[in-house]
Amino acid sequence: MTDSEKMKNAIQSVIKNMMDRVMDRALVTDPFIAEKHHAARPLYAALVPDEIFKGAHFERRFVTPFGNVWELLAVEVANAGLGYGKQGHTIQGVVKEERLRRMSEVLNRLEHKGKEERRVKPNWSEELSYILEGGGEDIPVTIVCDVYAEDRRNNLRYAFELKAPLPNSDQSKVTKEKIFKLYSMEPRQVDGAYYALPYNPYVTREAYSWSFPARWFNMQEDEVVLIGEEFWDKLGGTGTYQAFISAVNEIGEKYRNSIYREFLGMEPPIRPDKPLF
Repeated sequence: MTDSEKMKNAIQSVIKNMMDRVMDRALVTDPFIAEKHHAARPLYAALVPDEIFKGAHFERRFVTPFGNVWELLAVEVANAGLGYGKQGHTIQGVVKEERLRRMSEVLNRLEHKGKEERRVKPNWSEELSYILEGGGEDIPVTIVCDVYAEDRRNNLRYAFELKAPLPNSDQSKVTKEKIFKLYSMEPRQVDGAYYALPYNPYVTREAYSWSFPARWFNMQEDEVVLIGEEFWDKLGGTGTYQAFISAVNEIGEKYRNSIYREFLGMEPPIRPDKPLF
């Protein structure tokens, strides 16, 4: 079996496990019960078809588990691509005291206006250069990264903080501080650390305009930001993102049809982009 086949099988296994759990919950352990919905929300039930709320019921049971699945998928891709991946990996090192103080200074400037009329705009390279000029006593620091990966061919180590495509401000602030600490350790325990989003709802990096992470990162230019295809290709090599999409699409139709028939109680519509036979 080739590496690409191993990666495809691993990706599909993670997706199948999640979808089987979602289907079991939506159909068996926590189904949509129209009578319960009518009793709890009589006004909504009088105005809006049950099918709308039935769809929302399924969506909630689908979206919630995906937060953890992204990390599992990233680990599988790293194992097949770079050579090694791990979820929730602990990294320990030391950071000089003045560097820690400067991190707080940089983050406070990004968060508050201070004497300026506007907040300082994020600039990763300038911020890190300023932080690394700090000296002082060595302070022990421990970081638990979402996904850790090792490029076994080139002996390189990476840490990824993997967040939802539309992260909130607090998550982004905490993540930036963690990445600062990873780059400030002496000796460095990783060769690269990144703020990663699994896909881009704005399609292109240039168009990404969700405001909350933009307070902390220049989402278009900061080198530590990886969005969608950049992230997956970093883990698995060029073309990994397209292989990932292909692997999911290969098993997607089965689950779509099951949802139509078993959950919605209707025949799936014919998809014009698929052959009829």
